[in-house]
Amino acid sequence: MELSRRSAALDSDIDASPVSRRYAWVVFAVTFCLLLSDYMSRQVLNVVFPHLKAQWLLSDAQLGTLSGIVSLAVGVLALPLSLLADRWGRIRSLVLMAALWSLATLGCAIAQDFGHMFVARFLVGVGEAAYGSVGLAVVLTVFPARLRATITGMFLAGGMIGSVLGISVGGLLAQQFGWRSAFGGMAMIGMLLTICYPLVVSERRIAPKGPKGTARDPRPRLREIVGSRSVICAYLGSGVQVFVSGALLAWLPSYLNRSYGMPVAQSGLVAAVFVLSSAAGMMLCGNLCDRIGRDSPSAKLSLAIAYCLICFVLLAMAFQLPAGMPQLMLIGIGMFFGAGTVGPAGAMVANLTPAPIHGTAFATLSLANNLLGLAPGPIVVGLLADAYDLTTALQLVPLVCLVSAFIFACAMRCYRGDLQHTAMRVGVA
Repeated sequence: MELSRRSAALDSDIDASPVSRRYAWVVFAVTFCLLLSDYMSRQVLNVVFPHLKAQWLLSDAQLGTLSGIVSLAVGVLALPLSLLADRWGRIRSLVLMAALWSLATLGCAIAQDFGHMFVARFLVGVGEAAYGSVGLAVVLTVFPARLRATITGMFLAGGMIGSVLGISVGGLLAQQFGWRSAFGGMAMIGMLLTICYPLVVSERRIAPKGPKGTARDPRPRLREIVGSRSVICAYLGSGVQVFVSGALLAWLPSYLNRSYGMPVAQSGLVAAVFVLSSAAGMMLCGNLCDRIGRDSPSAKLSLAIAYCLICFVLLAMAFQLPAGMPQLMLIGIGMFFGAGTVGPAGAMVANLTPAPIHGTAFATLSLANNLLGLAPGPIVVGLLADAYDLTTALQLVPLVCLVSAFIFACAMRCYRGDLQHTAMRVGVA
């Protein structure tokens, strides 16, 4: 009871929004659209793997490196760039980020060899490095705290939806006009959104307001970001689980091309359905987390563990089956639950860190997601595919779910105490 009272009081302190509900959803919409562009530019590469492999005679490891370098750059630079954004201005920073990744994507369209493409893809990663964390911090600023898992799941689902658009639209452009047009199309979309964003969202209108007589210190305190064992487990558990999504996002189009004989455009469209399943999992599983975890904080962790285990069982079964509809159905359902940990993990990070440094805290979560998941996933699967074959490599991927389930289980032992300590630390009596 005491923990619930403290937690409720902590939430009420940051529950008031500085904007109207209508404008909050406007902020969400335009920030979400830029996130779509972020992932469209990032994932369009995966659907043109067959073109690059044939034209430049690249190995699977090289293709995986071109995909993974973006996530590696995001993972390494997310934290320092988020720190700069907290000091320089989040909206101004988001616009600069979007401009950079859009221009770098245009650079991919004119790349002449592997080296040129590698540099352009690295710059895409630099531009995208802090967008997810800073964008999420902006969105959470204008919504009540009670909706954290739901809003986190909905916003980060934009990564999956953007991946779908990048794969499907990119595949169609590549088939009709050549692979370079796929990158060019993504670049144009990003540039248009970059121009529109600052016309709609301003730092002044979304600035958080603390309770009367208090002042919020915007300066990040690094010790608060890793101030408890359970928040560290949230970072690690989320990052390890995202390995599965990173690997499947990169290699499902190629798997469908090789195992099912689908042409590039068709494999991109079918893979897009699976990615949409992941996006739905982020949103629906996050909403379930908010509903069930309203009166029981530890329920978030129980759900995260359940999502990991269900994903393991379904994907392990799927990649043991021969090509066919049963396999495709199991992959889709497995990806739905595999992405379900995004909402609970984001809510845990928000609950266990002070509100003024949420941007930096989410950057740390992004760091874990990229360095442990999105970056190594495509590279490891590419190396395994070169050593064995792509099917064998994908059969090993579900084992990672067991590791993430174990990490979330470790967090359960200290989550209640850490949550109470956070409430006391921010001055809730």
